[in-house]
Amino acid sequence: MKDKFIRNEQYNFIKRQVDLIKDSYRKNSDPSVIKAVRELANAQILELFPQASKEQMEKLDLSSMKTDAEFDQYAQELANYLIPFPNLTEQQVKKMFPKAKKLKVPNLLAIDFEKITYLSWTDISTNKKFIIYEHDEKLLGIDCKYSILNKDNICSFCNRFGQVAFISTITKAKKSNNPDYYKAIGNYICLDSSECNKKITCVDYLTSFLEESLKKHALE
Repeated sequence: MKDKFIRNEQYNFIKRQVDLIKDSYRKNSDPSVIKAVRELANAQILELFPQASKEQMEKLDLSSMKTDAEFDQYAQELANYLIPFPNLTEQQVKKMFPKAKKLKVPNLLAIDFEKITYLSWTDISTNKKFIIYEHDEKLLGIDCKYSILNKDNICSFCNRFGQVAFISTITKAKKSNNPDYYKAIGNYICLDSSECNKKITCVDYLTSFLEESLKKHALE
């Protein structure tokens, strides 16, 4: 059994670098430019995995590749090392949202858990979007109010332009000198989370958004 060591967002980043290299070959005949693009992409990929073993580094290294066929095979091979999202049951999902008494859970059997960074779905009847993400080996879940926008914008999770919804949630933070304090936070994210999961290459904002939403104590 292959040791899984690549997360979905890392794999998306690798594929984007591969596309940049292939595009450079198509558009530029200067060998020095092509070499520079390939070396930079290779360095950025390796930097994603500071704890990688020697064998894993060898699998990630694309510095000697030159043809589309080689790059395509490289990406296909790395797909075998994707770390799947935790395989949740409907009961586990419902337990994460105890206040949602009639929670409608998506068909979990239809989800390819190897190709998602976070799990998300919308409930039209309650006008809510639910998000589950694993951080530091712990599953975090929040529910947000959402509204669909009439024009496209940049998604805060995947940083890509497209159809978005505005989501907002109330943090659990409380101030000791103001027990009635609450803070709403929100931003634009892809309306279609499956498309977002195909594009996301960094989880910094996703992580900070969930951490701030679930933070129990506010700074004075």
